[in-house]
Amino acid sequence: MTVATRSGLSDNAASVISYFTFFPAIAFLLLPSYKSSAYIRFHAWQSVLLCITAFVFDIVLGSIALLTLFLGTATLAYSLRILSLLWLVLWLICVIQAANGKRFRIPLLGGIAEKLAMK
Repeated sequence: MTVATRSGLSDNAASVISYFTFFPAIAFLLLPSYKSSAYIRFHAWQSVLLCITAFVFDIVLGSIALLTLFLGTATLAYSLRILSLLWLVLWLICVIQAANGKRFRIPLLGGIAEKLAMK
């Protein structure tokens, strides 16, 4: 899906940009020339939901890390690094799929994003 919008950005480009923090995603949800595309709305909503989920996970895991700070466990430190790497891989998959014109649905979040995009 590479239909150009009025501002010159294709739907794919706008969808990719929406994954770079939640600010562009919210902008695409509010700007009339972009919110008319269900494809852009889906990726924008999925990006917002992914950012919220990552923030919540970061708070929860950061709290756990603080509680175990005095235990000095290397396992927790490596687990947090692996989780961060997995978040990066998931984000890259979303960006690449959006660039290729596909609707990659993250489990749970993708279904919610799909419902929100149809409103």
